[in-house]
Amino acid sequence: MEFSSGLGDKAIQDVMQTYPDIGGILSRYEIGCTTCKVGICLLKDVVSIHGLSKEDEAKIEEEINNHLASKGE
Repeated sequence: MEFSSGLGDKAIQDVMQTYPDIGGILSRYEIGCTTCKVGICLLKDVVSIHGLSKEDEAKIEEEINNHLASKGE
């Protein structure tokens, strides 16, 4: 997965601290990172380990990248 601004290589807790709306995107695909107390998984790993279809992974990637683009990232 390729996320803008190298976001895929950042810990999910840091991603959601900077971009809280990404938690909502993940939640729509039943990825519950917003409630995780550890938060050290990388964004790219969080998406890939949840056994989603390639189509859903592509949708998440697109939604997150569109969100970042709307923020000027």
